[in-house]
Amino acid sequence: MSITRRQLLSGAAGVALVGRSARAQDVSIEDLNHPSPLPDMVLGSSDAPVTIIEYASMSCSHCAYFAITTFPQLKARYIDTGRVRYVFREFPLDELAAAASMLARSVGDDRYFAVIDTLFRQQRQWVVNDIQPLKTLAIQEFGFTEQSFKVCLENQELLDGIIKARDRASKIFRIESTPTFFINGKRSGNRSIKGMEQLIEPYLKM
Repeated sequence: MSITRRQLLSGAAGVALVGRSARAQDVSIEDLNHPSPLPDMVLGSSDAPVTIIEYASMSCSHCAYFAITTFPQLKARYIDTGRVRYVFREFPLDELAAAASMLARSVGDDRYFAVIDTLFRQQRQWVVNDIQPLKTLAIQEFGFTEQSFKVCLENQELLDGIIKARDRASKIFRIESTPTFFINGKRSGNRSIKGMEQLIEPYLKM
């Protein structure tokens, strides 16, 4: 799926990959850590014994569910306590998701995760076949102006970086749905805190 700046500004939102199940296979840690065109967005200690990499689409309802219901518990129990390093990687499934990711990347690293959280919590308000609700949210909540919003979505280098990273993940890791997690290289589609704990805890006992 290719995305153009014109599609971003028009708000066309054709979902391309939702609904397919992730294949149960592990991947190379070296491949997972391979540099992306854009820097990783990370929470937690670099010395944590467990690294969780999430591939998510901002327009994905399952990703929003995880972000709202599970992630706060994951953060409190494991990330904030230094036991998990969490990496969030954009995997936009449509043009609106790509636009939302670009907005989050444009506010600065210190505000990135706060913007991601707001976008997920208000997903039902802006995931429509129109760019205007996303623009309104960006102006009211994130400090954008009409002009800076337009400039952000016309940033071809940023868009290319997000799409190249997504396409690499699709090709090398065979990601077909979101959210997809890699916990120390082991693939998982589990979105509950109980399921996450079952995968994390064995590494903490090593």
